[in-house]
Amino acid sequence: MRFDHCSLQECGVARFLSLLDGPWATLIVRELLKKPHRFNELLSALPGISAHTLSSRLRKFEAHELVTRTAYAEIPPRVVYELTPVGMQLRPVLDAMNAWAMTVPPHLFGLEEESVSPVTVD
Repeated sequence: MRFDHCSLQECGVARFLSLLDGPWATLIVRELLKKPHRFNELLSALPGISAHTLSSRLRKFEAHELVTRTAYAEIPPRVVYELTPVGMQLRPVLDAMNAWAMTVPPHLFGLEEESVSPVTVD
């Protein structure tokens, strides 16, 4: 793999970051890799994220065809967010990020050695 191109058009890393930028993007995808979620389920699964940020990210993901938003005609209304096939292709990317992070010494993240347990995305 070569990283000698730096424009958005020619660099996959730049393309990736143009869609999944910011601190919450990959965590939202992580949750959606587990299963489709309603908005409040995602909000609960991501402590610290604001409703505005989550809404903004989901709209961006939907516009870039990473996520589908399905609104059900029910009372009360129900909306479910789910990764598209393109979004599901992010699984090996997040798996690789997780595997790499688990090799980094825990103290570099401000963690104690015994407090670290691997996280898997089902």
